Amino acid sequence: MTGAIIRLDMTMSLDGFVAGPRDDADAPMGVGGFRLFNWLDLRDEPGPNREVYRQHLATRAVIAGRRTYELADHWGGDHHDGVPIFILTHDVPAEPPPGSVRFVTDVGDCAAQARAAAGDAAVMVHGAGAGQALLRAGELDELELHVVPVLLGQGRRLFDELPAETVELELVRVLTTPDTVDAARQVMHLRYRVHR
Repeated sequence: MTGAIIRLDMTMSLDGFVAGPRDDADAPMGVGGFRLFNWLDLRDEPGPNREVYRQHLATRAVIAGRRTYELADHWGGDHHDGVPIFILTHDVPAEPPPGSVRFVTDVGDCAAQARAAAGDAAVMVHGAGAGQALLRAGELDELELHVVPVLLGQGRRLFDELPAETVELELVRVLTTPDTVDAARQVMHLRYRVHR
């Protein structure tokens, strides 16, 4: 590996869902899926949620899949601070992308461009499809999973489309929300390193 760390950053339910059922343009997180993001209500209290959020904003490039990008309404062309946004897609749209968005069709090329853009900072990856594509290509270095204590029961799972191969992970960090935080905002932040 050369360049920046590429880190999948996903919030998920305890039963592995990253969106509730029937997610589409009108309901980008599906039925009940926005419950997964209550932890981002940072208010004024210090703690791990705020620390993790600050680390998100310190990333210097973003990789996402086309579906995630479209359901997020293109982030208005700016995910945060004008960092380059690389969208993995099979089909490049005819219209020019907004802001700092770039469409890329090859996984390895996408990873190389994002690493170069990020320099010595990290690259944030959003979306199950992009995360799985990078993992299959050997380009995913870490997983940052924000596990919310809720069972959605159905929806879109993070790892449904992976091949039947073992992927060894090393737990490198665990942060938990203090008991004093409102139960609706409880979350466990788990960071894993991918071993190849």
